[in-house]
Amino acid sequence: MNSVAQKNRTVGFRAALFGIAMLALAFASVPLYRVFCQVTGFGGTTMKAAAAPGAVTGEIGVRFDANIDPRLPWKFVPEQETVRIHPGARTTIYYDATNYTARSTTGQAIFNVTPESAGKYFSKIECFCFTEQTLKPGQSVRMPVVFFVDPKLRQDPDTRPIDEITLSYTFYPVDNPETAR
Repeated sequence: MNSVAQKNRTVGFRAALFGIAMLALAFASVPLYRVFCQVTGFGGTTMKAAAAPGAVTGEIGVRFDANIDPRLPWKFVPEQETVRIHPGARTTIYYDATNYTARSTTGQAIFNVTPESAGKYFSKIECFCFTEQTLKPGQSVRMPVVFFVDPKLRQDPDTRPIDEITLSYTFYPVDNPETAR
């Protein structure tokens, strides 16, 4: 009987330990996935860089897309829809945002690149998406994105035929902005 009780305690301990591990993994999965995507460019996530490597011959098109969650009362648009750039060249474009309410609102942009296979070759040096954006009542802002497309895109057989990349942003409201904490 003592042996059966010992086995039951061992099984119960292992089951509890497994449950705790699964709960911890559930809470850690979102930040771990975000880090994985940022490091590898998986799923069209862009890379962050300190500087551009320098332009090479050839061109690639970049299209800009802007979306707003309906709960955020802003207008958000790119100043230009497309550009043709040399891979490796540092490029700056702008998005415009306007708060149409009588109160300050805060938003955070998420971004993606399509086709997904180009994500690891699209690097941002500066972007409004790295921080929360608070707009005062009626305020309009011009927000820069400084980026480059890595010339290695043309060496990868999966991305060599790509002639246009789309950089897409969606702004969501932030319920508890950093400035209010």
